[in-house]
Amino acid sequence: MKDISIGIIGGGLMGREMASAFARWCALADMPVRPVLRAVADLNPDTLAWFERIPGCDLRVTDFQKLLSDPGIDVVYVAVPHDLHENIYLDVLAAGKDLLAEKPFGIDLASARRIRDAASASGRFVRCSSEMPFFPGGQRAFEIARGGSLGRVLEVVSGFHHSSDLDPDKVANWKRFRRTCGEGGVLNDLGMHSCHLPLRLGWKPSRLFSQLQKGYPERPDGRGGRTACDTWDNALIHGWTVIGGQDVPLRLEMKRLAPGATNTWYIEILGTDGGVRFSTAEPKTLWLFERGKEQWWKRTELGFSTAFKTVTGGIFEPGFPDVIQQMWAAYLLEREGELDGRFGCATPDEAVATHEIFAAALASHASQKVVAL
Repeated sequence: MKDISIGIIGGGLMGREMASAFARWCALADMPVRPVLRAVADLNPDTLAWFERIPGCDLRVTDFQKLLSDPGIDVVYVAVPHDLHENIYLDVLAAGKDLLAEKPFGIDLASARRIRDAASASGRFVRCSSEMPFFPGGQRAFEIARGGSLGRVLEVVSGFHHSSDLDPDKVANWKRFRRTCGEGGVLNDLGMHSCHLPLRLGWKPSRLFSQLQKGYPERPDGRGGRTACDTWDNALIHGWTVIGGQDVPLRLEMKRLAPGATNTWYIEILGTDGGVRFSTAEPKTLWLFERGKEQWWKRTELGFSTAFKTVTGGIFEPGFPDVIQQMWAAYLLEREGELDGRFGCATPDEAVATHEIFAAALASHASQKVVAL
């Protein structure tokens, strides 16, 4: 294997998840490249201490510029609050590093466009993190939709729900504030997950109407007091997109307050001749609709049929750590020019397109009118 040296800026929840995916890279079969974590930057010394368990991760710093100045680092993954995206992403590009950037790719549309333009001018390989479509069910839904067997598409629903914010005593973090999460709130936080597959299929909404909802107006501040929370927590986007020359309803759902959903991503595409439905609530199950003299929803157990083959037996179900690893396989292979037509990571243009949808959704809610993109 060809070793690719990786640096991580932001070693928290997702930084540790990426490091874990690298550590079990041997689970992937026939991979010509291997990520090797060499450096991590984080402001918290306790977070940096966790990376002492990673062999070869010898550079652990609180100043990310020291990581960027290391000539041995090939690729940088960045997972930081949204208000820090633009400056850090631009510094990564200026340092001559390739970038896997966390969503939403900037705090707002203007920021996302500046990042995209800088990436294009730099010539570096840049993609946006979006792992959920790498579930086997997501991949199969994409291939079925792209194959044209569904007939005239009648409706598309794509969404991401979780419920951790139902607890009113949960301490407010940076995602509770517009200044750090962005005006979009849950749109910024979960929107890429809902938009990725529709955008890859060319199904960007041409016009939309949104319903945005806030949760608790204040939460504990972690210091014995209370603090105001001003971001949107739930978002419904009712849009129209054009598929096969026909206007088709497209609904995008993003919810932090979804009772019963721990972390659920789903896609449903219904057509006159067939349909497909997948949810991570049933991670190895795909539902297929067939129309004949009788109409059927068929349950299919896909098992561990990932795009990039692994040593894991096909009878087992995939999970979040597995699709993180699949996303990295797609990123590194595309970077090497060896993706071979397989599904790739979200592009800078797709990241900007999500922000165009979010901006229209904010405008729609403010005006209570349908907004054209």
